[in-house]
Amino acid sequence: MESIAVKDMMIPLEDYATVSEDATLAEAVLALEGAQKSFDQNRYRHRAILVYDRNKKIVGKLSQLDVLKALEPKYTGAGNFEELDQFGINADYIRGLIDELGLLKNPVQDICRKAADVRVKNIMYTPTKGEIVPETATLNEAIIQLIMGQHQSLLVTRGKDIVGILRLTDVFKKVTDMIKACKI
Repeated sequence: MESIAVKDMMIPLEDYATVSEDATLAEAVLALEGAQKSFDQNRYRHRAILVYDRNKKIVGKLSQLDVLKALEPKYTGAGNFEELDQFGINADYIRGLIDELGLLKNPVQDICRKAADVRVKNIMYTPTKGEIVPETATLNEAIIQLIMGQHQSLLVTRGKDIVGILRLTDVFKKVTDMIKACKI
């Protein structure tokens, strides 16, 4: 496994969904759909959109979860349900909290307006240094970063430029293919 480099497994930026940070949520959704249609149908579909700035440098990511959260801004005040569960707060309490905060009362009726009004730069996630891997790194190094950071993907760099994305799904597929090829 040591001889496999990240650059051999990454998806180049030109094959991935990208949008400007000034794009709307609707434009981001269309970019994701377009990238999925033109991507190799034998591989896992894209689940995120990379966001670039005016200089065409990648500055953020927009996940499927980010898109859904953007439809209801009140989620930011609701906290993290997983964290609440650690304190013994059950599903009934969470349902009451949803009612109290008025979460998603009319999401479908307002979905078109929200998708046209929400700007990607206001909902994107800015990747941390732990989510960046050089294209020369080994598959082993990438696996460690994915596991330790609990990331779904890593941005791949050549020098200071982001040139692609390494997805957990592709790493998982490679590892499972290697396991299946073992002579046990």
